[in-house]
Amino acid sequence: MKYYIIVGEASGDLHAAHLMKAILLEDPNAEFRYIGGDKMQAVGGTLVRHYKEQAYMQFIPVLLHLRTILRNMRLCKEDIKQWRPDKLILVDYPGFNLNVAENIHATTEIPIYYYIAPKIWAWKEHRIKRIKRDIDELFSILPFEVPFFEEKHQYPIHYVGNPTVDEIADFQKNNPRDPHAFRTKHHLDTRPIIAILAGSRTHEIKDNLPGMMRALKRYDKEYQFVLAGAPGIDAAFYSTFQKSFPELHIIFNATYPLLQHAHFALVTSGTAALETAIFRVPQIVAYATPLPPFISWLRKRVLKVKYISLPNLTLDEEAVPELVAADFTTENFHKHMDALLPEESKYRKIHLAQLDNMAEKLGVPGAPSRAAKLMVELPNHR
Repeated sequence: MKYYIIVGEASGDLHAAHLMKAILLEDPNAEFRYIGGDKMQAVGGTLVRHYKEQAYMQFIPVLLHLRTILRNMRLCKEDIKQWRPDKLILVDYPGFNLNVAENIHATTEIPIYYYIAPKIWAWKEHRIKRIKRDIDELFSILPFEVPFFEEKHQYPIHYVGNPTVDEIADFQKNNPRDPHAFRTKHHLDTRPIIAILAGSRTHEIKDNLPGMMRALKRYDKEYQFVLAGAPGIDAAFYSTFQKSFPELHIIFNATYPLLQHAHFALVTSGTAALETAIFRVPQIVAYATPLPPFISWLRKRVLKVKYISLPNLTLDEEAVPELVAADFTTENFHKHMDALLPEESKYRKIHLAQLDNMAEKLGVPGAPSRAAKLMVELPNHR
């Protein structure tokens, strides 16, 4: 069968590449055509356009590139109709993908599958109307989405497990933990490592990293601080931070090895918090914002959920401390770090037990395989 896949960023490229491999095991004659990235291209098929050509996330960049985005959207719709796939698979990226789905649903009989459901439980819940109308099958990777869609909105979905569990399990299987080798490779000493995952975009790093480092200064005798350089951001960008904080080490293309050897972590929200939790590393999720009091006030009125981090959302409790906007203070960092850093701390042991519970809720590896099997077996017409 022919599968057309659309992703919009690096994480989607990774998840879609694993899904493609799993589809090939179920359907060896599968043909792929996609808007994707390097990882998908390594699997095979035809790359129509690289996601980097249209990955504009913030309001101003979107506005400045609106003509390009609309042109890409139009070309994508035309390309799908011309190629006539048996299945259209959308991966996250809802602003673009829901628009494509609306058009393809209205003008063709191609089944539309959504892998990695849009996070409408956090904001833009009104999109449920479009999902119900245009999406034939929805595949969720977060367990708490099941009651949201099925009970609250009476829209049945497939929970297939979380692909991040697979990705970390594969990494750990092929990379046994070797602290000496890791420290030697990255010129680190023997002090315990505090990992810093300060965001994947320049504005996030500028907002988060200085405050994180000021909070960490108190612990620089006992611990060493290692920042995971974000993919796609030039090393020169980080030089200013190293001048201000010479105790900061930066490593690139080694986030999983860093988490594998970390004693503790400071993390911005997103997949990074989930990855850190699956690696069983105690953490604080922290996100600095402009106008902190106003953003804290706005958050309570705009967001539909109690928490911002995926570990807490999965558990439905604040297992991971969240320091966001007005709560992003040095005093708050110190309060939680003093409790979580000591190896024998009762708070740390409780925290680790909660992370184990979260991992159990996510389920066992096999998400891409379970999704692929369903996608291949479901009818190739509406």
